[in-house]
Amino acid sequence: MNLLRFLNVQGIAGLAASLALAILLLVQRGETRHWQRQSGHFEQLYTHEQAALAGTVANYRATAQQAEASDKANAQRVAAEQHTINERTEHDFEARLAAACSLAQRLRVQSAAAAADPGSGANPPMPGLSAPAGRPHQAASENRLPQPDALTATEQSIQLDELIKWVKKQAAVGPNAPR
Repeated sequence: MNLLRFLNVQGIAGLAASLALAILLLVQRGETRHWQRQSGHFEQLYTHEQAALAGTVANYRATAQQAEASDKANAQRVAAEQHTINERTEHDFEARLAAACSLAQRLRVQSAAAAADPGSGANPPMPGLSAPAGRPHQAASENRLPQPDALTATEQSIQLDELIKWVKKQAAVGPNAPR
């Protein structure tokens, strides 16, 4: 008790404050250790998240490059198919047009030959019939177009027919997936 005699109110307050500060210091050290551990854990989480983000970005870039390459290949495929369709249609059009012109020329020659020699048919003339038309093609073309106009109409019909086929074939080319 001798010691308490030397302590006055200020000494006791000083001891209490020192004891409180020591306790606060211990608590602070515990908190510091806790937050250092938490900081390390959060740093690891951050590092993992950054790595995951970098992986995601790399995957998106790789996927975008793959999609771009696929789009280019698909565009080349579509262009090649369309080019083939164009060439085939042009060839078919020219062949049909040449056949129509050849047929028209052959009909003109036959018509001219029949007009020049009306009695040259294989059948003998029949007696008692009324007079035939001046030229055989006159009777056949009574309600029809004249030959030059008929050829033009045939050419236009072939052209429209080939255009319809071309449109259908072009529409059938799938722009998104190879056949």
